[in-house]
Amino acid sequence: MAGLLGSGKTDQEDRTLATTRRRTLSLWIGWGLLILLALPFVHWSLTSGVGPLTGADLADNRFYTPQLTLANLAIFSHMALGAGLMLFIPLQVWPGLRQRWPGYHRWMGRVLCLAGVIVGLGGLTYIAMRGTIGGVWMNAGFALYGALVVICAGQALRHARYKAFAIHRQWALRLLVLSFGSWLYRVHYGLWYLATGGVASTPDFDGAFDLVQNFAFYLPYLLALELELWMRRAQSV
Repeated sequence: MAGLLGSGKTDQEDRTLATTRRRTLSLWIGWGLLILLALPFVHWSLTSGVGPLTGADLADNRFYTPQLTLANLAIFSHMALGAGLMLFIPLQVWPGLRQRWPGYHRWMGRVLCLAGVIVGLGGLTYIAMRGTIGGVWMNAGFALYGALVVICAGQALRHARYKAFAIHRQWALRLLVLSFGSWLYRVHYGLWYLATGGVASTPDFDGAFDLVQNFAFYLPYLLALELELWMRRAQSV
């Protein structure tokens, strides 16, 4: 009987290990595909953000405003550092990275949290000084997005400093979701135009779809994450 119980325990451990490996492989594949799909946007955002440093012609750049140096600095740093967030934050939340390379995780986390604060403040500064093409509702939606980026980055860093790593990870996951927001915004439009030809969307971004999009490129994903985190907490009780 003891031998049978011991064998059963080993089988259970084997099944648990196999399940963990499958989940890890699925996570690798999922994140890999997501990053590959986002790479063209990352490249565009990075090259656009560093354009002024490379002497690129900004005459036809719709984000550039002559005589508004602070607004230009804000939006171009927002774009360049935002590209970096999309590339490196997924590695920060990867299972096991903190245990295997704690030094890298710690210092890169500080860099990324600082970058997140700059990205959010850059967007907020640009909105305050120049506004968005879509007017008041786009200003509101994008300003809330920028504020959430700043809050999540700051909270992730704060809880890491106090060694509250479980809470730190939750804020890091929120920052991860938000870091893909600009890309998801464009994905939504691409899929919508492909499916409908642009119904309820206007050049001035004041159509019904445009108004929904001001919040839909990040809030539903954050809510989905919050539901997942709530379910994990409920299961652990």
